[in-house]
Amino acid sequence: MTCFANVIIDISHEKLDHTFQYIIPPKLLSEIYPGVSVQVPFGKGNRMLRGFVVEVTEKPAYNPEKLKEIDSVTADSVTIEAQLIALAAWMRKNYGGTMNQALKTVIPIKRRTKAKEKRTVCLCVDAQEAKRQLEVFTQKHHTARARLLQELLLHPELSYEVVTQKLNVAAGVIRALEERQIVRVVHDVDYRNPIAHVKGKEYEIVLNEEQQNTVDTVRADLRKGLRPVYLLHGVTGSGKTEVYMELIADAVAAGRQAIMLIPEIALTYQTVMRFYGRFGSRVSIMNSRLSAGERYDQFQRAKNGEIDIMIGPRSALFTPFPALGLIIIDEEHEGSYKSEPLPKYHARETAAARARLSGAYVVLGSATPSVDSYYKAKNGVYRLLEMKRRVKRQPLPACYVVDLREELKKGNRSVLSLRLQKLMEERLAKKQQILLFLNRRGLSGFVSCRVCGHVIKCPHCDVSLSLHRQGKAEPDADGIPGQGRLKCHYCGYEEPAPRECPVCGSGYISGFKAGTQRMEEIVKKRFPAARVLRMDLDTTRSKDGYEKILSAFANQEADILIGTQMIVKGHDFPNVTLVGILAADLSMYAADYRAAERTFQLLTQAAGRAGRGDLPGEVVIQTYNPDHYSIQAAKEQDYASFYREEIAVRQLLSYPPVSHMVLVLFTARQEQLVKQAAADLARWLKERAPAGLRMIGPSGALVARVNDVYREVIYLKHRDYSRLVGLKDEMEQFAREHFYYRKINMTFDFDPMNGM
Repeated sequence: MTCFANVIIDISHEKLDHTFQYIIPPKLLSEIYPGVSVQVPFGKGNRMLRGFVVEVTEKPAYNPEKLKEIDSVTADSVTIEAQLIALAAWMRKNYGGTMNQALKTVIPIKRRTKAKEKRTVCLCVDAQEAKRQLEVFTQKHHTARARLLQELLLHPELSYEVVTQKLNVAAGVIRALEERQIVRVVHDVDYRNPIAHVKGKEYEIVLNEEQQNTVDTVRADLRKGLRPVYLLHGVTGSGKTEVYMELIADAVAAGRQAIMLIPEIALTYQTVMRFYGRFGSRVSIMNSRLSAGERYDQFQRAKNGEIDIMIGPRSALFTPFPALGLIIIDEEHEGSYKSEPLPKYHARETAAARARLSGAYVVLGSATPSVDSYYKAKNGVYRLLEMKRRVKRQPLPACYVVDLREELKKGNRSVLSLRLQKLMEERLAKKQQILLFLNRRGLSGFVSCRVCGHVIKCPHCDVSLSLHRQGKAEPDADGIPGQGRLKCHYCGYEEPAPRECPVCGSGYISGFKAGTQRMEEIVKKRFPAARVLRMDLDTTRSKDGYEKILSAFANQEADILIGTQMIVKGHDFPNVTLVGILAADLSMYAADYRAAERTFQLLTQAAGRAGRGDLPGEVVIQTYNPDHYSIQAAKEQDYASFYREEIAVRQLLSYPPVSHMVLVLFTARQEQLVKQAAADLARWLKERAPAGLRMIGPSGALVARVNDVYREVIYLKHRDYSRLVGLKDEMEQFAREHFYYRKINMTFDFDPMNGM
């Protein structure tokens, strides 16, 4: 059987989707696979060019008689490009999407940005000849040439800008001397360095016993040739960052490189300061605020061996280090590690795949590990490492849960409970700092009662129902929903939106409406003398917005910092002794099976910001549901008890990680067409469903129409992930065989982090 290879010629070009198909000669068949570098005849003259195989197929895209054969496999085919292409092929297989989408995710694309160039004017004759030429120029009154030569006798290499601007020598004069081979201009690429301005402090630390034991365990495994995925579960303030740095130092000392992923751009400033203090200029960063030129330059610096450590969000995972030794994913539980654009990969599994290709190992770290990772650790897939005490053995903060239903009975309608107000007064008097965390994550229109705390849930899926308004109806003055319907975005169940609580009959049934800006106004009115900073999307839009706010608060230029989840992720403020968590249960009732997990993680992370210095900390958790297991576990900082409760729920309802799930999303501009496509595929799935497959839907998506594009979803559950991957391939084949599917966009999201 004849096989064909799709080959890409210029891997760094912006148009990565331009591949060329070649016949694979039988003698090379066993050597050709995605990522391999090959020599191929190209163009009319059949010039031999280097290319990379991105796909192997049995189906020719063109008439086979017109296709050329691959000439040979390149001797050094195991390059960083080969690794990244092989990784793209793995992502395409496991997450869906096209190979081109996967390639554009993993390959650093050269955008059309003007490269910064460093030019140096160098003297290329000996001193004796230079003096002779200087004498000639002086006699002939060639003053500019003489001025340049005189300076080069003192400094044989001069910056081009110094020559043209400070010495006032024109470019034509430099060219004339180049032609006479008296000087030469050396051109070097001056790579943009986004942290060139950072002045790191000297960083020296002695690991405590728990930290040292953790590092020694990893070192012992590496000596045995073991490269597992580690899950480092360390309580907030246990010193995970110091462990990361020690392991990175080992990798660098062995001539390898390291990637450290962080979940939010807000973490970059503090993290880089600590890493720069230890590793100096061999550190670089990657984030969405960098220009296209800066991003490409950082990848080139990594490929050229100018840096050893890359810090950044999930896109930094694809840094083209030639000898990658270690990948660290800090705060591994964070949802931002899951890609929303296609392919919908998760950095956690993709990091493990890249580590296998490069001979590296992976460390996942968190004070609140994802249920998925902890489940794998408990079942031997990952190796569990634990650090149960804070550095210097500081106590965990004292935590109080305030029932907002009782506050309402006392006549307190403020979003600040009486206990929180009292503690804030005490801290301000002592010149200590306060964090106020507004938990707005997952706010998706759920309806709850402010008197009894009841939240209206789907009777079939155990997630909250989301409010869909009809027409332009808005809540009335009391916050009671107008006409509308409550809908489940897993199974499509609907019911009318109530005007009274079905449990206690109260009219105080509504959604939460206060935002960070409103909170800032309330706090300033209640504490007019306090210096208040607000950190949200509005105040951090500028390139260095995060850095300015965090550094101002760290320098104690403000007493209170108000913000959403971006203020509770890994920051270390020694003078913060009070954390107030407002509306703790908002995230608990998102229309998502992970809602309780996210609530526990957010509350625990937020509580962990208090008492990290020499002073003890206190935390106030405000909630309408104080007895929920996620809130009680967060109060006690007890991950084990939370996990026991949560995994029991997942087992009962066959949710990940006990079973796996794939979300199939259909989109089209014609409503009837998208509904027909989803219904036809659902019927086909029922006919050939493998044993153990459970299907939910089809039903309308969370947002059923966006920009006049209609959306339908199907959820599939199965214990075996590979069966879902195989089913994905079969569904893609089904779509190719049905002509009308060409008008449909069908995408897949494995173990989705958010409901659609």
